[in-house]
Amino acid sequence: MTNFDEYKRLGEPEKQEKAENWQTAIGLQQVDGLTPSEYLIETAKANIDGDITIDEVKARLDSYYNTSLVKATDTERLEEADKVSARIAEILAEKTFSFKPTEYFNIHKRLFDGIYKFAGKIRDYNITKDEWVLNGDTVYYATANNLRETLEYDFYREKQFKFKGLSKQDIVKHIAFFLSGLWQIHIFGEGNTRTTAVFLIKYLCTLGFQSVNNDLFAENSWYFRNSLVRANYENLNNGVHKTDKFLIRFLGNLLLGENNILKNREMLLDIPKINSDTVKTVNDTVNPKNDTVKSKNDTVNPKNDTVKTVNDTVNPKNDTVKSDNDTVKSKNDTVKSDNDTVKSKNDTVKSKNDTVKSKNDTVNTDNDTVNPKNDTVKSKNDTVKSDNDTVNDIDVVFILIKENPKITADEIKDKLDISISTAKRKIKALKDGGYIERIGSDKSGHWEVLKEQKL
Repeated sequence: MTNFDEYKRLGEPEKQEKAENWQTAIGLQQVDGLTPSEYLIETAKANIDGDITIDEVKARLDSYYNTSLVKATDTERLEEADKVSARIAEILAEKTFSFKPTEYFNIHKRLFDGIYKFAGKIRDYNITKDEWVLNGDTVYYATANNLRETLEYDFYREKQFKFKGLSKQDIVKHIAFFLSGLWQIHIFGEGNTRTTAVFLIKYLCTLGFQSVNNDLFAENSWYFRNSLVRANYENLNNGVHKTDKFLIRFLGNLLLGENNILKNREMLLDIPKINSDTVKTVNDTVNPKNDTVKSKNDTVNPKNDTVKTVNDTVNPKNDTVKSDNDTVKSKNDTVKSDNDTVKSKNDTVKSKNDTVKSKNDTVNTDNDTVNPKNDTVKSKNDTVKSDNDTVNDIDVVFILIKENPKITADEIKDKLDISISTAKRKIKALKDGGYIERIGSDKSGHWEVLKEQKL
């Protein structure tokens, strides 16, 4: 980590501020495993000394990477680290900010213009990212078809929030809640964490946190990213729940001057490593308590009405298909071992208590949900989310319930400006889909969230 402490010790306010901005900008590159070049460090020092302006810094970098001074194999990532560092330092030095989605897009555009073709643009594809802290698993990010609506809703909700009367600790908790939700959207193809960090620093300044310890971003940027991952990851099958405690520790140090110990190892999950050959279904839930179809090892192919297993062995002598822990037995079907494909004469695979129903004798993994109550795979069109439900529909009702477990249908009606019958219908859809459950009476009870609604 590059150290600019020599400038901080001089006590010159202008140099100190520049040094802090540069140290933060350079440190944030570590969230993507990048390290700026020595050329950038020396150029940054010239800027801190007042010898060159930030525009001259950027011009020198453009000239440097247009020459053959850097090895071709190193150019791409070094250029990104150097140029993005300079642009972050420039933005942090500016005394301007607007709490709007357009500001968020503009920051990404300024940071990655000329580096990513999609700079400042919403991704139009779904993404996954293998995370070290999750032992190779991924956070479920927002779906590509409603990213703008999701982002705008988060901004609207935050803008309406009132900090009055909150303790500093409660303020930190709320900022953690907003920040983790904003990051989970992952609205850009790359560069989300760096963009979110810069936006956060600017936002905190408008809230009056002018003297935040931005050295934390310089020294613990990877911890910052991993804490966002843990705040958005849930794996009930392995007893893992979402937790913002690590993010709150980071923000406590950042905003309140606390001395929480920040160790990435504490966040590392000891869960089974995710196999790259494993097929994941976005909308399927596997109930570990019963012997149902498991999405880790089993894939149903709707195109040829065959059931393929990834790690299963088909024994043609006893007509038995063995999966990881499950055995599918068929009385009348013939199991053929050619290509590990199980074909039945009637396109039916019967297990002990599970029935696979399909409209065209096809089990479609994209639209099926494993129902842990009756071991029946139901199609996506029978689940809570229909084609017409958007972030302004059932998703928003779910968010309101999650924020306020005691909220009533009348309150939801008023907040969303919908009829009471519509509000009740959305609540019923969430209940039927297994997302929420009412605990206690209608008057004195509360809602309990059973699983996350994927936006």
